[in-house]
Amino acid sequence: MAYVITQPCCNDASCVDVCPVNCIHPTPDEKPFATTEMLYIDPDTCIDCGACVEECPVEAIYADHELPEGDEPYLDINAEYFSKHPIGPDWPDVVKPVSIPSDLGTLHVAIVGSGPAACYAAMELTAKPRIEVDIFDRLPTPYGLVRAGVAPDHPGTKGVTDQFRSAVGRRTVRCHFNVEVGDRISHDELLQNHHAVIYAVGAAGDRKLGIPGEELDGSFAATEFVAWYNGHPDYADREFDLSGKRAVIVGNGNVALDVARILVTDPDALAETDLAEHALAALRKSNIEEVVILGRRGPAQAAYTNPELLALGRMPDVDIVVDTEEAVLDPESRSFVDSEDSEPSVALKVSQVEGFANRTPDPAKKRIVLRFLASPVEYVGDGEGRVEKIRIAANEMKRDESGKLTAQRTDKVEELETGLVLRSIGYRGTPVADVPFDDQRGVIPNENGRVVDPDTGAPVPGVYVAGWIKRGPTGVIGTNKYCSAETVTMLVDDFVAGRLEAPDNRDALDELLLQRAPDAVDFQGWQRIDKAERAEGKATGRPRLKMISIESMLAAARGDA
Repeated sequence: MAYVITQPCCNDASCVDVCPVNCIHPTPDEKPFATTEMLYIDPDTCIDCGACVEECPVEAIYADHELPEGDEPYLDINAEYFSKHPIGPDWPDVVKPVSIPSDLGTLHVAIVGSGPAACYAAMELTAKPRIEVDIFDRLPTPYGLVRAGVAPDHPGTKGVTDQFRSAVGRRTVRCHFNVEVGDRISHDELLQNHHAVIYAVGAAGDRKLGIPGEELDGSFAATEFVAWYNGHPDYADREFDLSGKRAVIVGNGNVALDVARILVTDPDALAETDLAEHALAALRKSNIEEVVILGRRGPAQAAYTNPELLALGRMPDVDIVVDTEEAVLDPESRSFVDSEDSEPSVALKVSQVEGFANRTPDPAKKRIVLRFLASPVEYVGDGEGRVEKIRIAANEMKRDESGKLTAQRTDKVEELETGLVLRSIGYRGTPVADVPFDDQRGVIPNENGRVVDPDTGAPVPGVYVAGWIKRGPTGVIGTNKYCSAETVTMLVDDFVAGRLEAPDNRDALDELLLQRAPDAVDFQGWQRIDKAERAEGKATGRPRLKMISIESMLAAARGDA
């Protein structure tokens, strides 16, 4: 018997730390970790101890004979990783954390944001003695994209919040939710009251296509749609026209697959999740029968991960449709997939698409159509300001002047009728007041988490970053754990070396917040919100019923009846 890692894997790598035989890879100090779809267990090395099962925050690990129905492919997926990356004889070098001498006193750190990177940073900091943390978030509720981004039909992924709750609820952590930095308190004031500030604000913006008609009604960023169905208070009042039979999603990453799945899933199934009530009501009235996902490159270069594609193929009463011609790889891509340099995950992506192409669709079912080598060139309006078609150019994979294999546009153009187009081509960081910003990359410029002056390259004293605003919108939830740990290592090293200025007056912070943010929500207030949402959900057979207005959240935080 061996254990097997399955779809919910968040790359948190807690399992790596407890494995006594080093059979879970890639580890955070191995090169593939930054881009891996998931972690894998070597069945030949696993000793069946089960330590990883208890440690996994999202319940993604099962004994091979107890796999849930439909997860059998993960037996081969785990094993095939080690055919490409056999375990070597040497253990990774252990990085010893910097300790804080007791005579330096207490280190005070402010963290801006409360998503995964922020929570992992808080966990890393408070695992050390003599460190106190203040967490700020502009919303009354924590956890960032785990609450407002993870798909409602992926409840296992949200299990990581149990770890986060234990971090933000510690006695050495104070929560200041519903306090926007830059409005209620400034960057300079944070620095005056702390040794250091970590910005873990994520990437709240979205990328544009930059093509004609993109501003038409009916054209949205997929991030807006995701925030809407997850009950984010900034997006709860959005309206999406679901009266047509077809929706088009531009981009084929995991977010695109999430959105497509939500659009064609039976609303009765969604009613068992924490999907926002207003979104559920709208989806019950939806006429959408087909969702077309456009990918500009071929199946071998698709942005989605295998676990998400496998889940898509298991949807009941929904066909996954691929044109047989688009499933055929160009010679260069085929040569690479078949070569020793290719990762097993790439071959699996291709074989899954080929499998979909060989299926016979059922006209009675809803469908998700995966299109490849297709780029939008124009949104076509109806004359009244609404999109009614999208014009698509065919691409082909060719080498450019530098020798890189890229998708290059051809003269072949087609049109698809649709009243709803959602672009899902990536998140983008937005500037933070009084902090340097790299507008081209959409990140705060930094070196290993230390914020640097873009002109001189010198570190900005006391200012740090973690998560997407540090490295860009890459990786999954668990990727942030080691991203944040790196930042915390830099911060603690600077504190021990005497490079951080001591706070002016810690008591002044409490007085300032009392004056400017009397409606701030602490950890106990968030617990009341959480309890109220769960109680409302339980009454209707759901895990929770999310509050979608700031006013209702604040009332619950106060304990108002």
